[in-house]
Amino acid sequence: MIPLLTASQVIVIQFNDLDPMNVVWHGNYLRYFEAARSELLNKVNYNYGEMQESGYMWPIVDVHIKYIRPLRLHQRIRIEATLLEYENRLKIGYKIYDDQTNQLLTKGSTTQVAINQSTSELEFRSPPLLIERVEGTIQGPIQ
Repeated sequence: MIPLLTASQVIVIQFNDLDPMNVVWHGNYLRYFEAARSELLNKVNYNYGEMQESGYMWPIVDVHIKYIRPLRLHQRIRIEATLLEYENRLKIGYKIYDDQTNQLLTKGSTTQVAINQSTSELEFRSPPLLIERVEGTIQGPIQ
């Protein structure tokens, strides 16, 4: 897949994210993905507020995480979120790097689908507003 748009977020690992073995608890990785996904959706001006205003819910229907190296206390990490698909669903890829060494620590993806709020029906095509905003961001302003 050709990456369409990318955004990143830097986070420093805090004590409350650790498990009893002093590494980040596996469930917290989704919070890190969410931080980067939010930055990515802000780039196209279609974050959760705009989703709701446009009449759609976007539940996550699939998550994949590959843990490569553990995340540790006070480690500074960079989470990159990349838009992979948007026309029929939102598929976002993630990579977590050590921000100092650039070593890849984790990778994964999430898939979200559009649900019409008024009918609760799954849409098989993304809403026109999302498509317009993504394509407008990819192509940039008209010269």
